Amino acid sequence: MKEFYDFDKRIDRKNTASIKYDRSKAVFGRDDILPMWVADMDFETADFIFDAIQKRLKHKVLGYTFRNESFNKSFVNWAKDRYNWDVRQEWLDFSPGVVAGLAMSVLAFTEKNDKIIIQTPVYPPFYELIKGNGRIISENPLKKIDEKYVIDFDNLIKIIDDNTKMIIISNPHNPVGRVWTKDELLKLGQIAIENNLIIVSDDIHSDFIFSGHEYMPIASLSEELANRTITVMSPSKTFNIAGLSTSIVIVPNQKLLEGYRKQLHALHLFLGNIFGAEAFTAAYSYGHNWLNHLILYLEENRDLAVDFIKQHIPKIKVFKPEGTFLLWLDFKNTGLSHEEIKNKLINEALLGFNDGLTFGKQGEFHFRMNFATQRTNVITALNRLKEIFG
Repeated sequence: MKEFYDFDKRIDRKNTASIKYDRSKAVFGRDDILPMWVADMDFETADFIFDAIQKRLKHKVLGYTFRNESFNKSFVNWAKDRYNWDVRQEWLDFSPGVVAGLAMSVLAFTEKNDKIIIQTPVYPPFYELIKGNGRIISENPLKKIDEKYVIDFDNLIKIIDDNTKMIIISNPHNPVGRVWTKDELLKLGQIAIENNLIIVSDDIHSDFIFSGHEYMPIASLSEELANRTITVMSPSKTFNIAGLSTSIVIVPNQKLLEGYRKQLHALHLFLGNIFGAEAFTAAYSYGHNWLNHLILYLEENRDLAVDFIKQHIPKIKVFKPEGTFLLWLDFKNTGLSHEEIKNKLINEALLGFNDGLTFGKQGEFHFRMNFATQRTNVITALNRLKEIFG
């Protein structure tokens, strides 16, 4: 294994059908922007993942395959080593993506017109997978306290009624970057227990945790919580392999697991693909050293961006993320309308950020910046922001 990884190495992603790079004109109206929107990284995928895929490519038949024991075992070991979570192989099943796993959970355990709670602003597909499947969105907006978002537990209790069946959480939270504490998760979990809610936890960013913070899967905190929680995870963000569409679902309650599995098979999404399985197993088997180096690089990018904005662009309020590789930026103090801010970002700063309104109405005046890119790109983006908004 390498002891050094060059995250400053530039990889030309154009003309590779990259959503982030090759859809810029469709999304922003121009293709000369610096794209810092889609939450994948601009870093080279790790060598041990390519080695595993290339080894499999030496076999000249790419027929139907199944995920063997090494697939699940690699995750069990990873969960123990990284999260101190004792996961059993019999709790595990597959999803072709985290969002697909969330959607199948919604279909399996709720009915049309049931209410599902989300904590906004939040990852846009949460809205789509609830509303698009005929369920009702029940919003529990996060509260801003100083430069931090917290869960509004009083409102959470208030909005639960007899039609509320599920709460979907994001841990760490996308886009605000909170890594929920044990106390916060236990309090949320107790409310779910008292109101018989199923908890579905999107933990795709669980490996991006910065100094002073600790990620804890809510299902790991008690047997009672484990029995009502469906956790969906993936190496796709961690190792920059989202294009391989391979995720894992952890369901300790066998009755819930059977319900999830029934939905998975009804949609015939259980097969997956050969290279996704190979990459998944390699990532979780050999990825510790690579990830440790990556986190240090990302933390330096984060600190550079946060410090620069606070010092040079005080009109922009920045929420320092505890996890993820995403900055949530508040432009309200610029005095501009949301559309004016958006226009300046795209057509003057030539920056492609995620529009905050796609994360819900609480995202007005906000935009999301992906800093999982070469440091020179982060510096370029910051200087452009200073020129326009400083």
